[in-house]
Amino acid sequence: MTHPNTGIDRARPARGSLLRGTFAALALAAAGLCAAPPALALTVANVEVPQQQSVAGNDLVLNGAGLRQRFVFHVYVAALYRQQPTKDAETVLNSAEPQLLRLTLLRDINSKALTDALNDGLKANCTEAELRDMAGTIAHFEDFMKTGGEGASGDLVDIVFNQGTVSVSFKGKALGEVKDPRFATALLKVWLGAHPAQESLKAALLGQESKSN
Repeated sequence: MTHPNTGIDRARPARGSLLRGTFAALALAAAGLCAAPPALALTVANVEVPQQQSVAGNDLVLNGAGLRQRFVFHVYVAALYRQQPTKDAETVLNSAEPQLLRLTLLRDINSKALTDALNDGLKANCTEAELRDMAGTIAHFEDFMKTGGEGASGDLVDIVFNQGTVSVSFKGKALGEVKDPRFATALLKVWLGAHPAQESLKAALLGQESKSN
């Protein structure tokens, strides 16, 4: 004898299947809630600055970024990356951990002009005695920097600081490196020293007043 509800039971999903489906849906929803949103890039002078970079197998995060201006001209966007963000300039200057300073050019500039500007920054933040002590290192730095050639708007200059070594690449091409902890600190002072290239850029690199614009 056929039970009057047999047809209905065959069409109705089993209770266990309904529960499994419900649990699966809840699990997917929970996973969506727990997933971290993608990091958003900071935009400075129409340049998108990523929140993360990788240097020698080390994941670095954006410490701060800002615009370098000279008179009314936009020269480059600078971005500083570290393993742990900090607002303290001395922490950056004295760190032996990997750090990356990326310059995104906003106008045509050749490597000699860039080198001359960096030299001006070194002179502004170092004593004559310090410059004499680093004379050989500075000369080597100048020599390989000047091999970079012409740069155009959008080109990248990557300066990596790691364990007292400074490595530079220009337009994706490695130019060279110097191993001198004194020079690594001195070069960082160009942007973060007592007499930086631009006070507002120093504050921006330290995450004190980074602005999207």
